[in-house]
Amino acid sequence: GILAHPPCSVLHPTTSAISPFSSCFPTLQVVKMMAQQSFARRLAVQTRLVNPLRSLPTRSFSTADEAVTVERTGKEGRIAIIRLNRPDKLNAMTTDLGDAFKAVVDKLNEASCEGIGAVVVTGAGKAFSAGGDLQFLLDRHADTASRNAPIMRTFYERFLCVRSLPVPVIAAINGPAIGAGLCFATACDIRIAAPKAKLGYTFTQLGLHPGMGATHLLPSIVGFQAASELLLTGKIISGTDAAAIGLVSRTAEDPLTAALETAELIANAGPAAVRTTVLTLRQKQNVGFEQALQREADSQAQIYNSADFKEGVKATAEKRAPKFTQFEHYREKA
Repeated sequence: GILAHPPCSVLHPTTSAISPFSSCFPTLQVVKMMAQQSFARRLAVQTRLVNPLRSLPTRSFSTADEAVTVERTGKEGRIAIIRLNRPDKLNAMTTDLGDAFKAVVDKLNEASCEGIGAVVVTGAGKAFSAGGDLQFLLDRHADTASRNAPIMRTFYERFLCVRSLPVPVIAAINGPAIGAGLCFATACDIRIAAPKAKLGYTFTQLGLHPGMGATHLLPSIVGFQAASELLLTGKIISGTDAAAIGLVSRTAEDPLTAALETAELIANAGPAAVRTTVLTLRQKQNVGFEQALQREADSQAQIYNSADFKEGVKATAEKRAPKFTQFEHYREKA
């Protein structure tokens, strides 16, 4: 198992008297010292082998292409800041970004977040995440429903793996969090947003069913009525409005600083108590979660091939209001 408290040094005992036989026969004290040193060396080797974080820089690391960066901060580095680092693309939820994020989470989980009391996720630049990648959505329109459903489940997991971290995760929403970007923040344990940040589950305005757990997690956070209004209208609200309905815990002009303050309080609390509490809180949300994700993936797969979805993506790219035409009825033709 992972060694939680590896020795940082080996004590070397000193002797005030030397036995006349010590040159040939070590004293019991010396034998014990040698055994302790041997054990300590073996322990240090085992620790380096089983703890992958020890092969990483103490304060920071990133994925190979630096799409996602990690920084350790706070007292004794007990807070990890995970930053989506594609500011030129407003940290859009692409497959590559998802793979990079999952690689970081897997790396932290391999060591059970040793030495970490809380995690803060945020976006580099002016956006938290501006939502899905348009090219990815166009590719889904050209694909089949039977392929799109599993593709979407895999896509969800690239970002929902944040819920596998054994410590609380705080989303510092520093700017726009739209569509899948807001779903990602919703999967975190706590959210703090800038007052003027734009937040929206804009799926229906794109002609698409919501995904990435939004239909399951959001009602448990803001209640059924508020969740229904946000998901069915696809409207965008401010951070201030989000705080009023409980979507975010509070607002702050500098949400990252505010998130770090909360993370510091969590990191200073009892580690075992915090880890067990966050698992208990998530457990309630996890009931029925897998079924909801499959329902979302199937619904999105069904819609991807529709004319309305194609129109929604095209309207978004052209920065205009969509013109939806698929008003279905269920009457049999005469």
